[in-house]
Amino acid sequence: MKMAERSKENPEVVNAIGAHHDEIEMTSILSPIIQVCDAISGARPVARREIVEQYMKRLKEMENVAQSYKGVEKAFAIQAGRELRVIVESEKLDDKQTEQLSFDIANKIQTEMTYPGQVKVTVIRETRAVNYAK
Repeated sequence: MKMAERSKENPEVVNAIGAHHDEIEMTSILSPIIQVCDAISGARPVARREIVEQYMKRLKEMENVAQSYKGVEKAFAIQAGRELRVIVESEKLDDKQTEQLSFDIANKIQTEMTYPGQVKVTVIRETRAVNYAK
């Protein structure tokens, strides 16, 4: 805030900078908007207090949890670790087993891992039939 003042920044911007952590009183309409934006941004995984190595390790652990189950072909932690996509071998699992697998993986993540927010576990079972007309 002091740097913005010295640089002769617009007073509304200066107030928004100083007030977004309640350090000074909000006098600008921008101040509460900036405060909300900062709160949303700060709630993102990795936004605060988590170094990149820990973040990458957590994503890899999440993928490893899924890959420890029979029939899992690949697993991908996406959406900054808020979703785990699991691809299974369709000939090894039926639809009912796929649903159970999704539940089991989510339960294992919940009981064995530490993570911010929630993790959506999506299990994908796909069959394809391909023919060619000549």
